[in-house]
Amino acid sequence: MGWRDALRAAGAPVPEVVSCGWDIASAYAAGRKLAADPDVTAILCGNDEISQGVRRALYDAGRDVPGDVSIVGFDDMPGSEFWTPALTTVRMDFAGLGRACFHAAVAELTGEEQPKPAVAAPSLVVRESTGRPPRH
Repeated sequence: MGWRDALRAAGAPVPEVVSCGWDIASAYAAGRKLAADPDVTAILCGNDEISQGVRRALYDAGRDVPGDVSIVGFDDMPGSEFWTPALTTVRMDFAGLGRACFHAAVAELTGEEQPKPAVAAPSLVVRESTGRPPRH
C-alpha cells in the first residue's frame, strides 16, 4: 500500500506532492514551503538526505519535530539514528535489491528464465521524528 492509499484508507486528505531535487538545498527550499502551511503535520521524504533539508527548514520556521510536524525519511542511511531528533525512516534491503537486479540482468542477457526476486520487504524504523498529530 502506498502513502496515498494509506491516507485514503484513513479517511485523510491526500495532499499534492511538493517536488524538490535530491539535494539538501532543494529539500530545504521545499521544506520552507511546507513549514509555512500550518495544516502540514507530517512529511514523507524521498530519502533521508532530503529529510535533513526539510528538518532544517522546519527548525528555521519555528516548527517543532515531532511536536508540530512528523518527518519520515527513506533509506535508513548511516547516522540517521543520531540526528536530533533521531529520524524515523524506511529501511530497504539495498544489497538484496542489487543482487536481484544483477540476476535479472544476467538472465536477460543469457536468455534464461527471469528469476523470482527474493528481496526482503521494506520496514519502518520508528525513532524520534514522528509523533501524534497536533490538535488544532
